[in-house]
Amino acid sequence: MKPAHHSIDFFAASDEVARRLIGAVFTVDGVGGRIVETEAYDREDAASHTFSGPTPRNAVMFGPPAHAYVYRSYGIHWCLNFVCREAGHGAGVLIRAIEPLSGIDVMRERRGLEPVKLLCSGPGRVAQALGITHKNNGMSLLEPPFNIEPPEEAVDIVCGPRIGISKAIDVPWRFGLAGSKFVSKPFPRT
Repeated sequence: MKPAHHSIDFFAASDEVARRLIGAVFTVDGVGGRIVETEAYDREDAASHTFSGPTPRNAVMFGPPAHAYVYRSYGIHWCLNFVCREAGHGAGVLIRAIEPLSGIDVMRERRGLEPVKLLCSGPGRVAQALGITHKNNGMSLLEPPFNIEPPEEAVDIVCGPRIGISKAIDVPWRFGLAGSKFVSKPFPRT
């Protein structure tokens, strides 16, 4: 039987999915690691790309769940989101950081640096290290080259406000693996 991460039903409300993905192992063609930081976005959320409705850029977010939404941030970095909820809703989870576990040499080559801690600590770094580009936009996350495996055990999750946005900045939809040194930025102490 396939794990829950391989089911469309897993990709429900984005804030729930963002929590569920913490500790999951995500790979692209065998390169990847443990998801340690995510952010949730919803169509009713002023910080979301989908808040103003469908556009050619965000069309994938209004399609079926369990697909990759890949976009350029600041015209420089590719960023990967997992589309959530029912088709037409416009919700997703940004993959902010991964603890590298497999294909580390490939990641180092793609990123042009050595420290493992910095390979995937930020959404642009995640995409670059995993070889994610606009060619992956709209692809099913339930099929190769993607693979998502659930955490092997329960994980402690921390949450806080999202990073790098100017609207809805107080919404606590940034989630992380408690104590991980691979997150992009420390979480506020509670």
